[in-house]
Amino acid sequence: MTTTAASRRGRVISGAAPAARATHASTSGRTFTVVSVVVLVVFAVLWLVPSLFALKASLSANATSALGASAILSDWNPTLHSYASLLGAGQIWDWYLASGITSVVTAVLTVVFASMAAFALSRLRFRGQTAVLLLVVLGIMIPGQVLIVPIFQELGAVNLLNTYWSVIFPQVPAVIAVFIFKQFFDGIPVELEEASRIDGASLWRVYTSVIMPLSRPVIAAVVILTFIGVWNNLLLPLFVLSNPDLMTIPVGLATVQGSFGQRYSDIQAGAILGALPLVVLYVVFQRQIVEGVTGSGLKG
Repeated sequence: MTTTAASRRGRVISGAAPAARATHASTSGRTFTVVSVVVLVVFAVLWLVPSLFALKASLSANATSALGASAILSDWNPTLHSYASLLGAGQIWDWYLASGITSVVTAVLTVVFASMAAFALSRLRFRGQTAVLLLVVLGIMIPGQVLIVPIFQELGAVNLLNTYWSVIFPQVPAVIAVFIFKQFFDGIPVELEEASRIDGASLWRVYTSVIMPLSRPVIAAVVILTFIGVWNNLLLPLFVLSNPDLMTIPVGLATVQGSFGQRYSDIQAGAILGALPLVVLYVVFQRQIVEGVTGSGLKG
């Protein structure tokens, strides 16, 4: 009888252990969720406060914004004068056109050449492949600023300065795009390629008909990230463009700041107008960006 009672107590204790572990896991999960939400809220506030202040400054009069932050925050007479003056001047439409042309063309060419290079590194086997991949990875560590002078000299040698191509060509060889494509291609099952090769498909046919259709999420991500990078690029267009009609948004905003002096409301309005297309682009395609970068676009 004593043995039976001990056995029963053991079963009770062993049965209570999973319940205790489940309760502990549930408590840990709730704690992690609360901490995550708090961190996200803090970072959201840190990001939103400057943006909201810039919006408030753009809706204030230039005379008010010149008095400082306290005057901007205490002013409750919003005006659209800064937006009207910028949109009415007409230059910003030329900046939008220039930024749109250079960003779209660069994004398309980057996808074409980066995906081809990544396909070679991911699917082909050739001598020196490891060295090429190492050079690609090392290329990510080279800041673009150190290449400005060589790029300027090369563009001048081929008479491309002060053209859209002078902004487009230097930004097409995007090392990070090659790396993103390669990581995604490595996750595509090799059996799909082997089946196509058995059916007589060439490497080019495998690339165009098998690999690229499966890579739509990463293509969307690279297009959007490249578009945003080219749109926000200030240094390269500032060096290679001198024609006001070809200036992109960042270069145009720099000239606005120089000519307007202390007219902070106009400067903030210009910055918001320049960033607005990117905000809309990210809100619409944020799912594609996340799927492409994380490599989760390929679903079984």
